[in-house]
Amino acid sequence: MDSLQNCETPNFPASLSMSTLSSATTNNTNLSPASDTVSFSFSSPPSSSSSTSPSTLSRYENQKRRDWNTFGQYLRNHRPPLSLSRCSGAHVLEFLRYLDQFGKTKVHTPLCPFFGHPNPPAPCPCPLRQAWGSLDALIGRLRAAFEEHGGKPEANPFGARAVRLYLREVRDSQSKARGISYEKKKRKRPPQLPQPPPSSTS
Repeated sequence: MDSLQNCETPNFPASLSMSTLSSATTNNTNLSPASDTVSFSFSSPPSSSSSTSPSTLSRYENQKRRDWNTFGQYLRNHRPPLSLSRCSGAHVLEFLRYLDQFGKTKVHTPLCPFFGHPNPPAPCPCPLRQAWGSLDALIGRLRAAFEEHGGKPEANPFGARAVRLYLREVRDSQSKARGISYEKKKRKRPPQLPQPPPSSTS
């Protein structure tokens, strides 16, 4: 896991800075920890190949297109600029860590007295991060968008092993810090009613 932590985040220009993100949040951008959405709106021109009006698309499709435009903006602002063909799982990790600065989920450090407390009774100086569920859903949408734009599944950077490990690490660390279990609950089967004994005919 050390290799994931040592990936340096590049310096981005102001076009993808807090001012851009704060203006995007006025356009119904949802960054609340309770939701599984992380999306930002950029003034990217719509794709000429898409003849469908955005208003006719589902919420998921609109979200996926905004996320894809956001990642494209990230690649263009990377130093040096990156083409999608050269994008790797390491660049996806840089992107996820960059988004953390706009997170709204309090993640307590082990030294915090509220570590493992799901509902702290008082404020603390622990950092805000993107919720694991938001990042997981974001990667799912970007992974689908990559293949919809002609990318090969075996070369999909959003499905890289390093990205999966990072998401698992975020999930585990946030569940410990916030005292929340992300384990899937086993589905309980409804109790079966005893069958009546067959009626005996005389």
